Amino acid sequence: METDTALQLWDEGQRRLRAADPAERAKLERVTDAVVDELRRRLGGAFTTDELAALYSAGSDWVLDVAMRTVPHDPDAWDAQTVGGAAFSRYVREAVDWSGGRRRTREELDEQAEPLDRG
Repeated sequence: METDTALQLWDEGQRRLRAADPAERAKLERVTDAVVDELRRRLGGAFTTDELAALYSAGSDWVLDVAMRTVPHDPDAWDAQTVGGAAFSRYVREAVDWSGGRRRTREELDEQAEPLDRG
């Protein structure tokens, strides 16, 4: 799956979460937070948006497992598309190539890494 496609899916999950009924939203937020924690565990340190998209493309069945462990008696909060999408949407903000709400290009990253010419 292309990274841009994944970003769109994740944003849709975030939109669904924001639009949820307030009573359900609290439970969905708990699950989303648990999924973000699991993403941290799975990816470890620094990562790129492409690496996060590759993890998503490899399969996200584990999101349902996290949801069921987090709120075992509330299947309404097991909406893996919503909580998974929202979690990936939040976690992508921590990617090394993410800034200002968008993915930075290789050129932008290279420019940032170059020392300033003070001559």
